[in-house]
Parts: sequence; C-alpha cells; structure tokens
Amino acid sequence: MPIDTVDIFGSDQVGIHLACVGRVVFHPPEMPTPILEKIEQALELELHPISIGGSNLIGALVCGNQRGIAVADIATEGDIDQLTAFGDVVVMEGGVNTAGNLLVANENGAVASPSIPHDGLEILAEVLGVDIVSTTVAGHDVVGSLAVANDQGVLLHPDVTPDEAMLIEGILGVPPMVGTVSFGSPYVGAGVCASNTGAVSGTKTTGPELNRIEDALGFL
Repeated sequence: MPIDTVDIFGSDQVGIHLACVGRVVFHPPEMPTPILEKIEQALELELHPISIGGSNLIGALVCGNQRGIAVADIATEGDIDQLTAFGDVVVMEGGVNTAGNLLVANENGAVASPSIPHDGLEILAEVLGVDIVSTTVAGHDVVGSLAVANDQGVLLHPDVTPDEAMLIEGILGVPPMVGTVSFGSPYVGAGVCASNTGAVSGTKTTGPELNRIEDALGFL
C-alpha cells in the first residue's frame, strides 16, 4: 500500500525517527521486525539501521538525496563511514546541526532554514548537487519539521504563506499542498517519512489526513 501507519518506540513522530535518503531509509537499530516490514513495504526502499552519535532520532539529524547527505555534528566517525556508502557527506556544525529539522530535499532542490549561514548553504548545495534556497515555513525556521517532500509533491504546514509556498514550489519543482498529521499536528515533517512510492505516518493520523498525504505526495 502507498501509505501505512506505525509508531516507533511508542512515538507517532515517524519523521523524526526515520530518514528517506535516495534509495535507502535509515532507521534506528533494534526496531521490531513487524514495524520494519511495514516500513519496507510502504516505502519500497533498502533498510539500513544506524544511530547518529548514539541518538535514535535519525530523521531529525539526517537529510539528503541520491547524491549527498547532511548530518549533525554529533555523528561519530563510524556513523559517517556508514553514511558515505550512500553518498557524499557534509557534517553540519556551529549550533545549526540538526540537519533533518533544518532541511527539506528532493532530487530537484533543497529548502534550508534561515538559521543556516550562507557559506553553509553553498556547501550543502554542492554536496546535494541541487540548488538551495533559504526560507521559513509558516514563519518558523525548523523547515524540516514543517514540510515533507518527494519528487512528486510537498506537504506543508497549514499556515505556510503564499510567498513561502511559491518559493518552495520553485526550488523543489513540485506542487505544494497543506495538511496535518497525527490528529491535527501541523508538524508534517516530524510526523511523516516519504519516498516516491509511499509513506509512513504515526498511528494517530486520521483517514482524511492520510488521504491528504497521498494526494500531496502523488500516490493517488
């Protein structure tokens, strides 16, 4: 099925725990097999267990596409070695390091938080191999928590402004829609992990919200 619901370690914040990067989904180690099977069936990607600096919040700490990966500076050398098997790696430093919370990327472009310095944007654009723009979403700078994108669409916080949506549509090259997850949460990036073929969301996500995710990300 294109979309399924799971909780990870009792949390419905699926997008904070999982990171879809190119052809792989990074997930915390020691997850139950039935949950992993659901994730694999929905996302149709290779599964790869990893922790980042000992943290299981992979989706908050990692973001990327088929060409490159950005990771928080708490990553160990061993973590970085694992990631380099899937693309070039850039380590984000200087207090703006929660890559998954501060970036949204697909194969067409990337959206970055205004908190990332300009020279950091240049490095990210080079590693990810795409153009990048800096913008807020609904006036907030944790853009990775407020948007989820694939190569077919992007789902955004319901209060995104028209100017923000236009900028995001232009750089990611996909049509934007707004929606919620987990029974009304506007933090769609924290609540959903999506590939080009499917998505997973927390179990509190309602039927209408799931339909909206499917529509926004091109599964219908």
